[in-house]
Amino acid sequence: MSRVLMRGNEAIAEAAIRSGLKCYFCYPITPQGELVEYMAKELPKRGGVFLQAESEVAAINMVYGAAAAGVRTMTSSSSPGISLKQEGISYIAMARLPCVIVNMMRGGPGLGNIAPAQGDYFQATKGGGHGDYHLIVLAPSTVPEAAELVRLAFELSDKYRVPAMILADGMIGQMMEPVELPEPVDPKDIPERPWAVTGAKGRPRNVISSFDLEPEGLREMNLVLQDTYREIERSEVRWEEVETEDAEILLVAYGTMGRIAKTVVRLAREEGLKTGLLRPITLWPFPYEPIRKLAERVKTVLTVELSAGQMWEDVRLAVEGRAETPFYGELGGVVPSPKRILEEVRKYVG
Repeated sequence: MSRVLMRGNEAIAEAAIRSGLKCYFCYPITPQGELVEYMAKELPKRGGVFLQAESEVAAINMVYGAAAAGVRTMTSSSSPGISLKQEGISYIAMARLPCVIVNMMRGGPGLGNIAPAQGDYFQATKGGGHGDYHLIVLAPSTVPEAAELVRLAFELSDKYRVPAMILADGMIGQMMEPVELPEPVDPKDIPERPWAVTGAKGRPRNVISSFDLEPEGLREMNLVLQDTYREIERSEVRWEEVETEDAEILLVAYGTMGRIAKTVVRLAREEGLKTGLLRPITLWPFPYEPIRKLAERVKTVLTVELSAGQMWEDVRLAVEGRAETPFYGELGGVVPSPKRILEEVRKYVG
């Protein structure tokens, strides 16, 4: 491990290169421009391919091609750019191709602004394109965690042949923190891809397709996907708990709001308010069961996010009426202070 002070965007790029990334395709957009710049500078020097496409649509289809050829591949963008990639992401999901997609969320809808927001939760976790599919969605709350989750994203994507997304925001992308970067992956440790289209000399040809014109055939392709998703839900849920043992109110927050909520828990405890935090690390699969268990013994589950309440819907599904489920959110790139959220906590404790 090497420890270095890095901006979030650059740490993600370096972690991806060290994870065996061979092809990166992009179209520039803030607030993840530094990620693009770092890839342009570093990836070709280390045996990879950097290509700035003519559009986000072109970039995601290049990812499709490189993934089908069996190499670790990645793209990154921010909210409007990710929207343009949705058709290609749906194709990649149905073709069962591993890849990593980074979304540094910004304010929206529409063009919005470059301030941090969390309004892309539905798009990321519910399938932003057409059809019945999911991405594995990982939500870092610090720069070091972002670097760690990049390696995990490649590993899980390879394991299940499902695209994986790093869902962060402009704050995590722009802030600088000390990072322990992972050691470069040994190419021998990257799983083989017997399904890849690498030429059929000496073996039967492989065919990668995202469709079947016959309804029965397409149904079978969908059933394979659904079986894969059920296995991911059983095996890959990740979350963090802070001071939940005796909590009377439970905060649920992810990403940037997850790190702010940790400070809220500390401040609340200093006032004698029994407050805890559950921070989802996988947004899909979502930690329904851990929240459900905690809701059996807390009075209130307060969802805090930088949206109008998108994750709140999943929290309420998890709680199933076992506790109160109020919501506090901000929009447009406004980031609340810990003291502002503490005011909300005081309403429900004591």
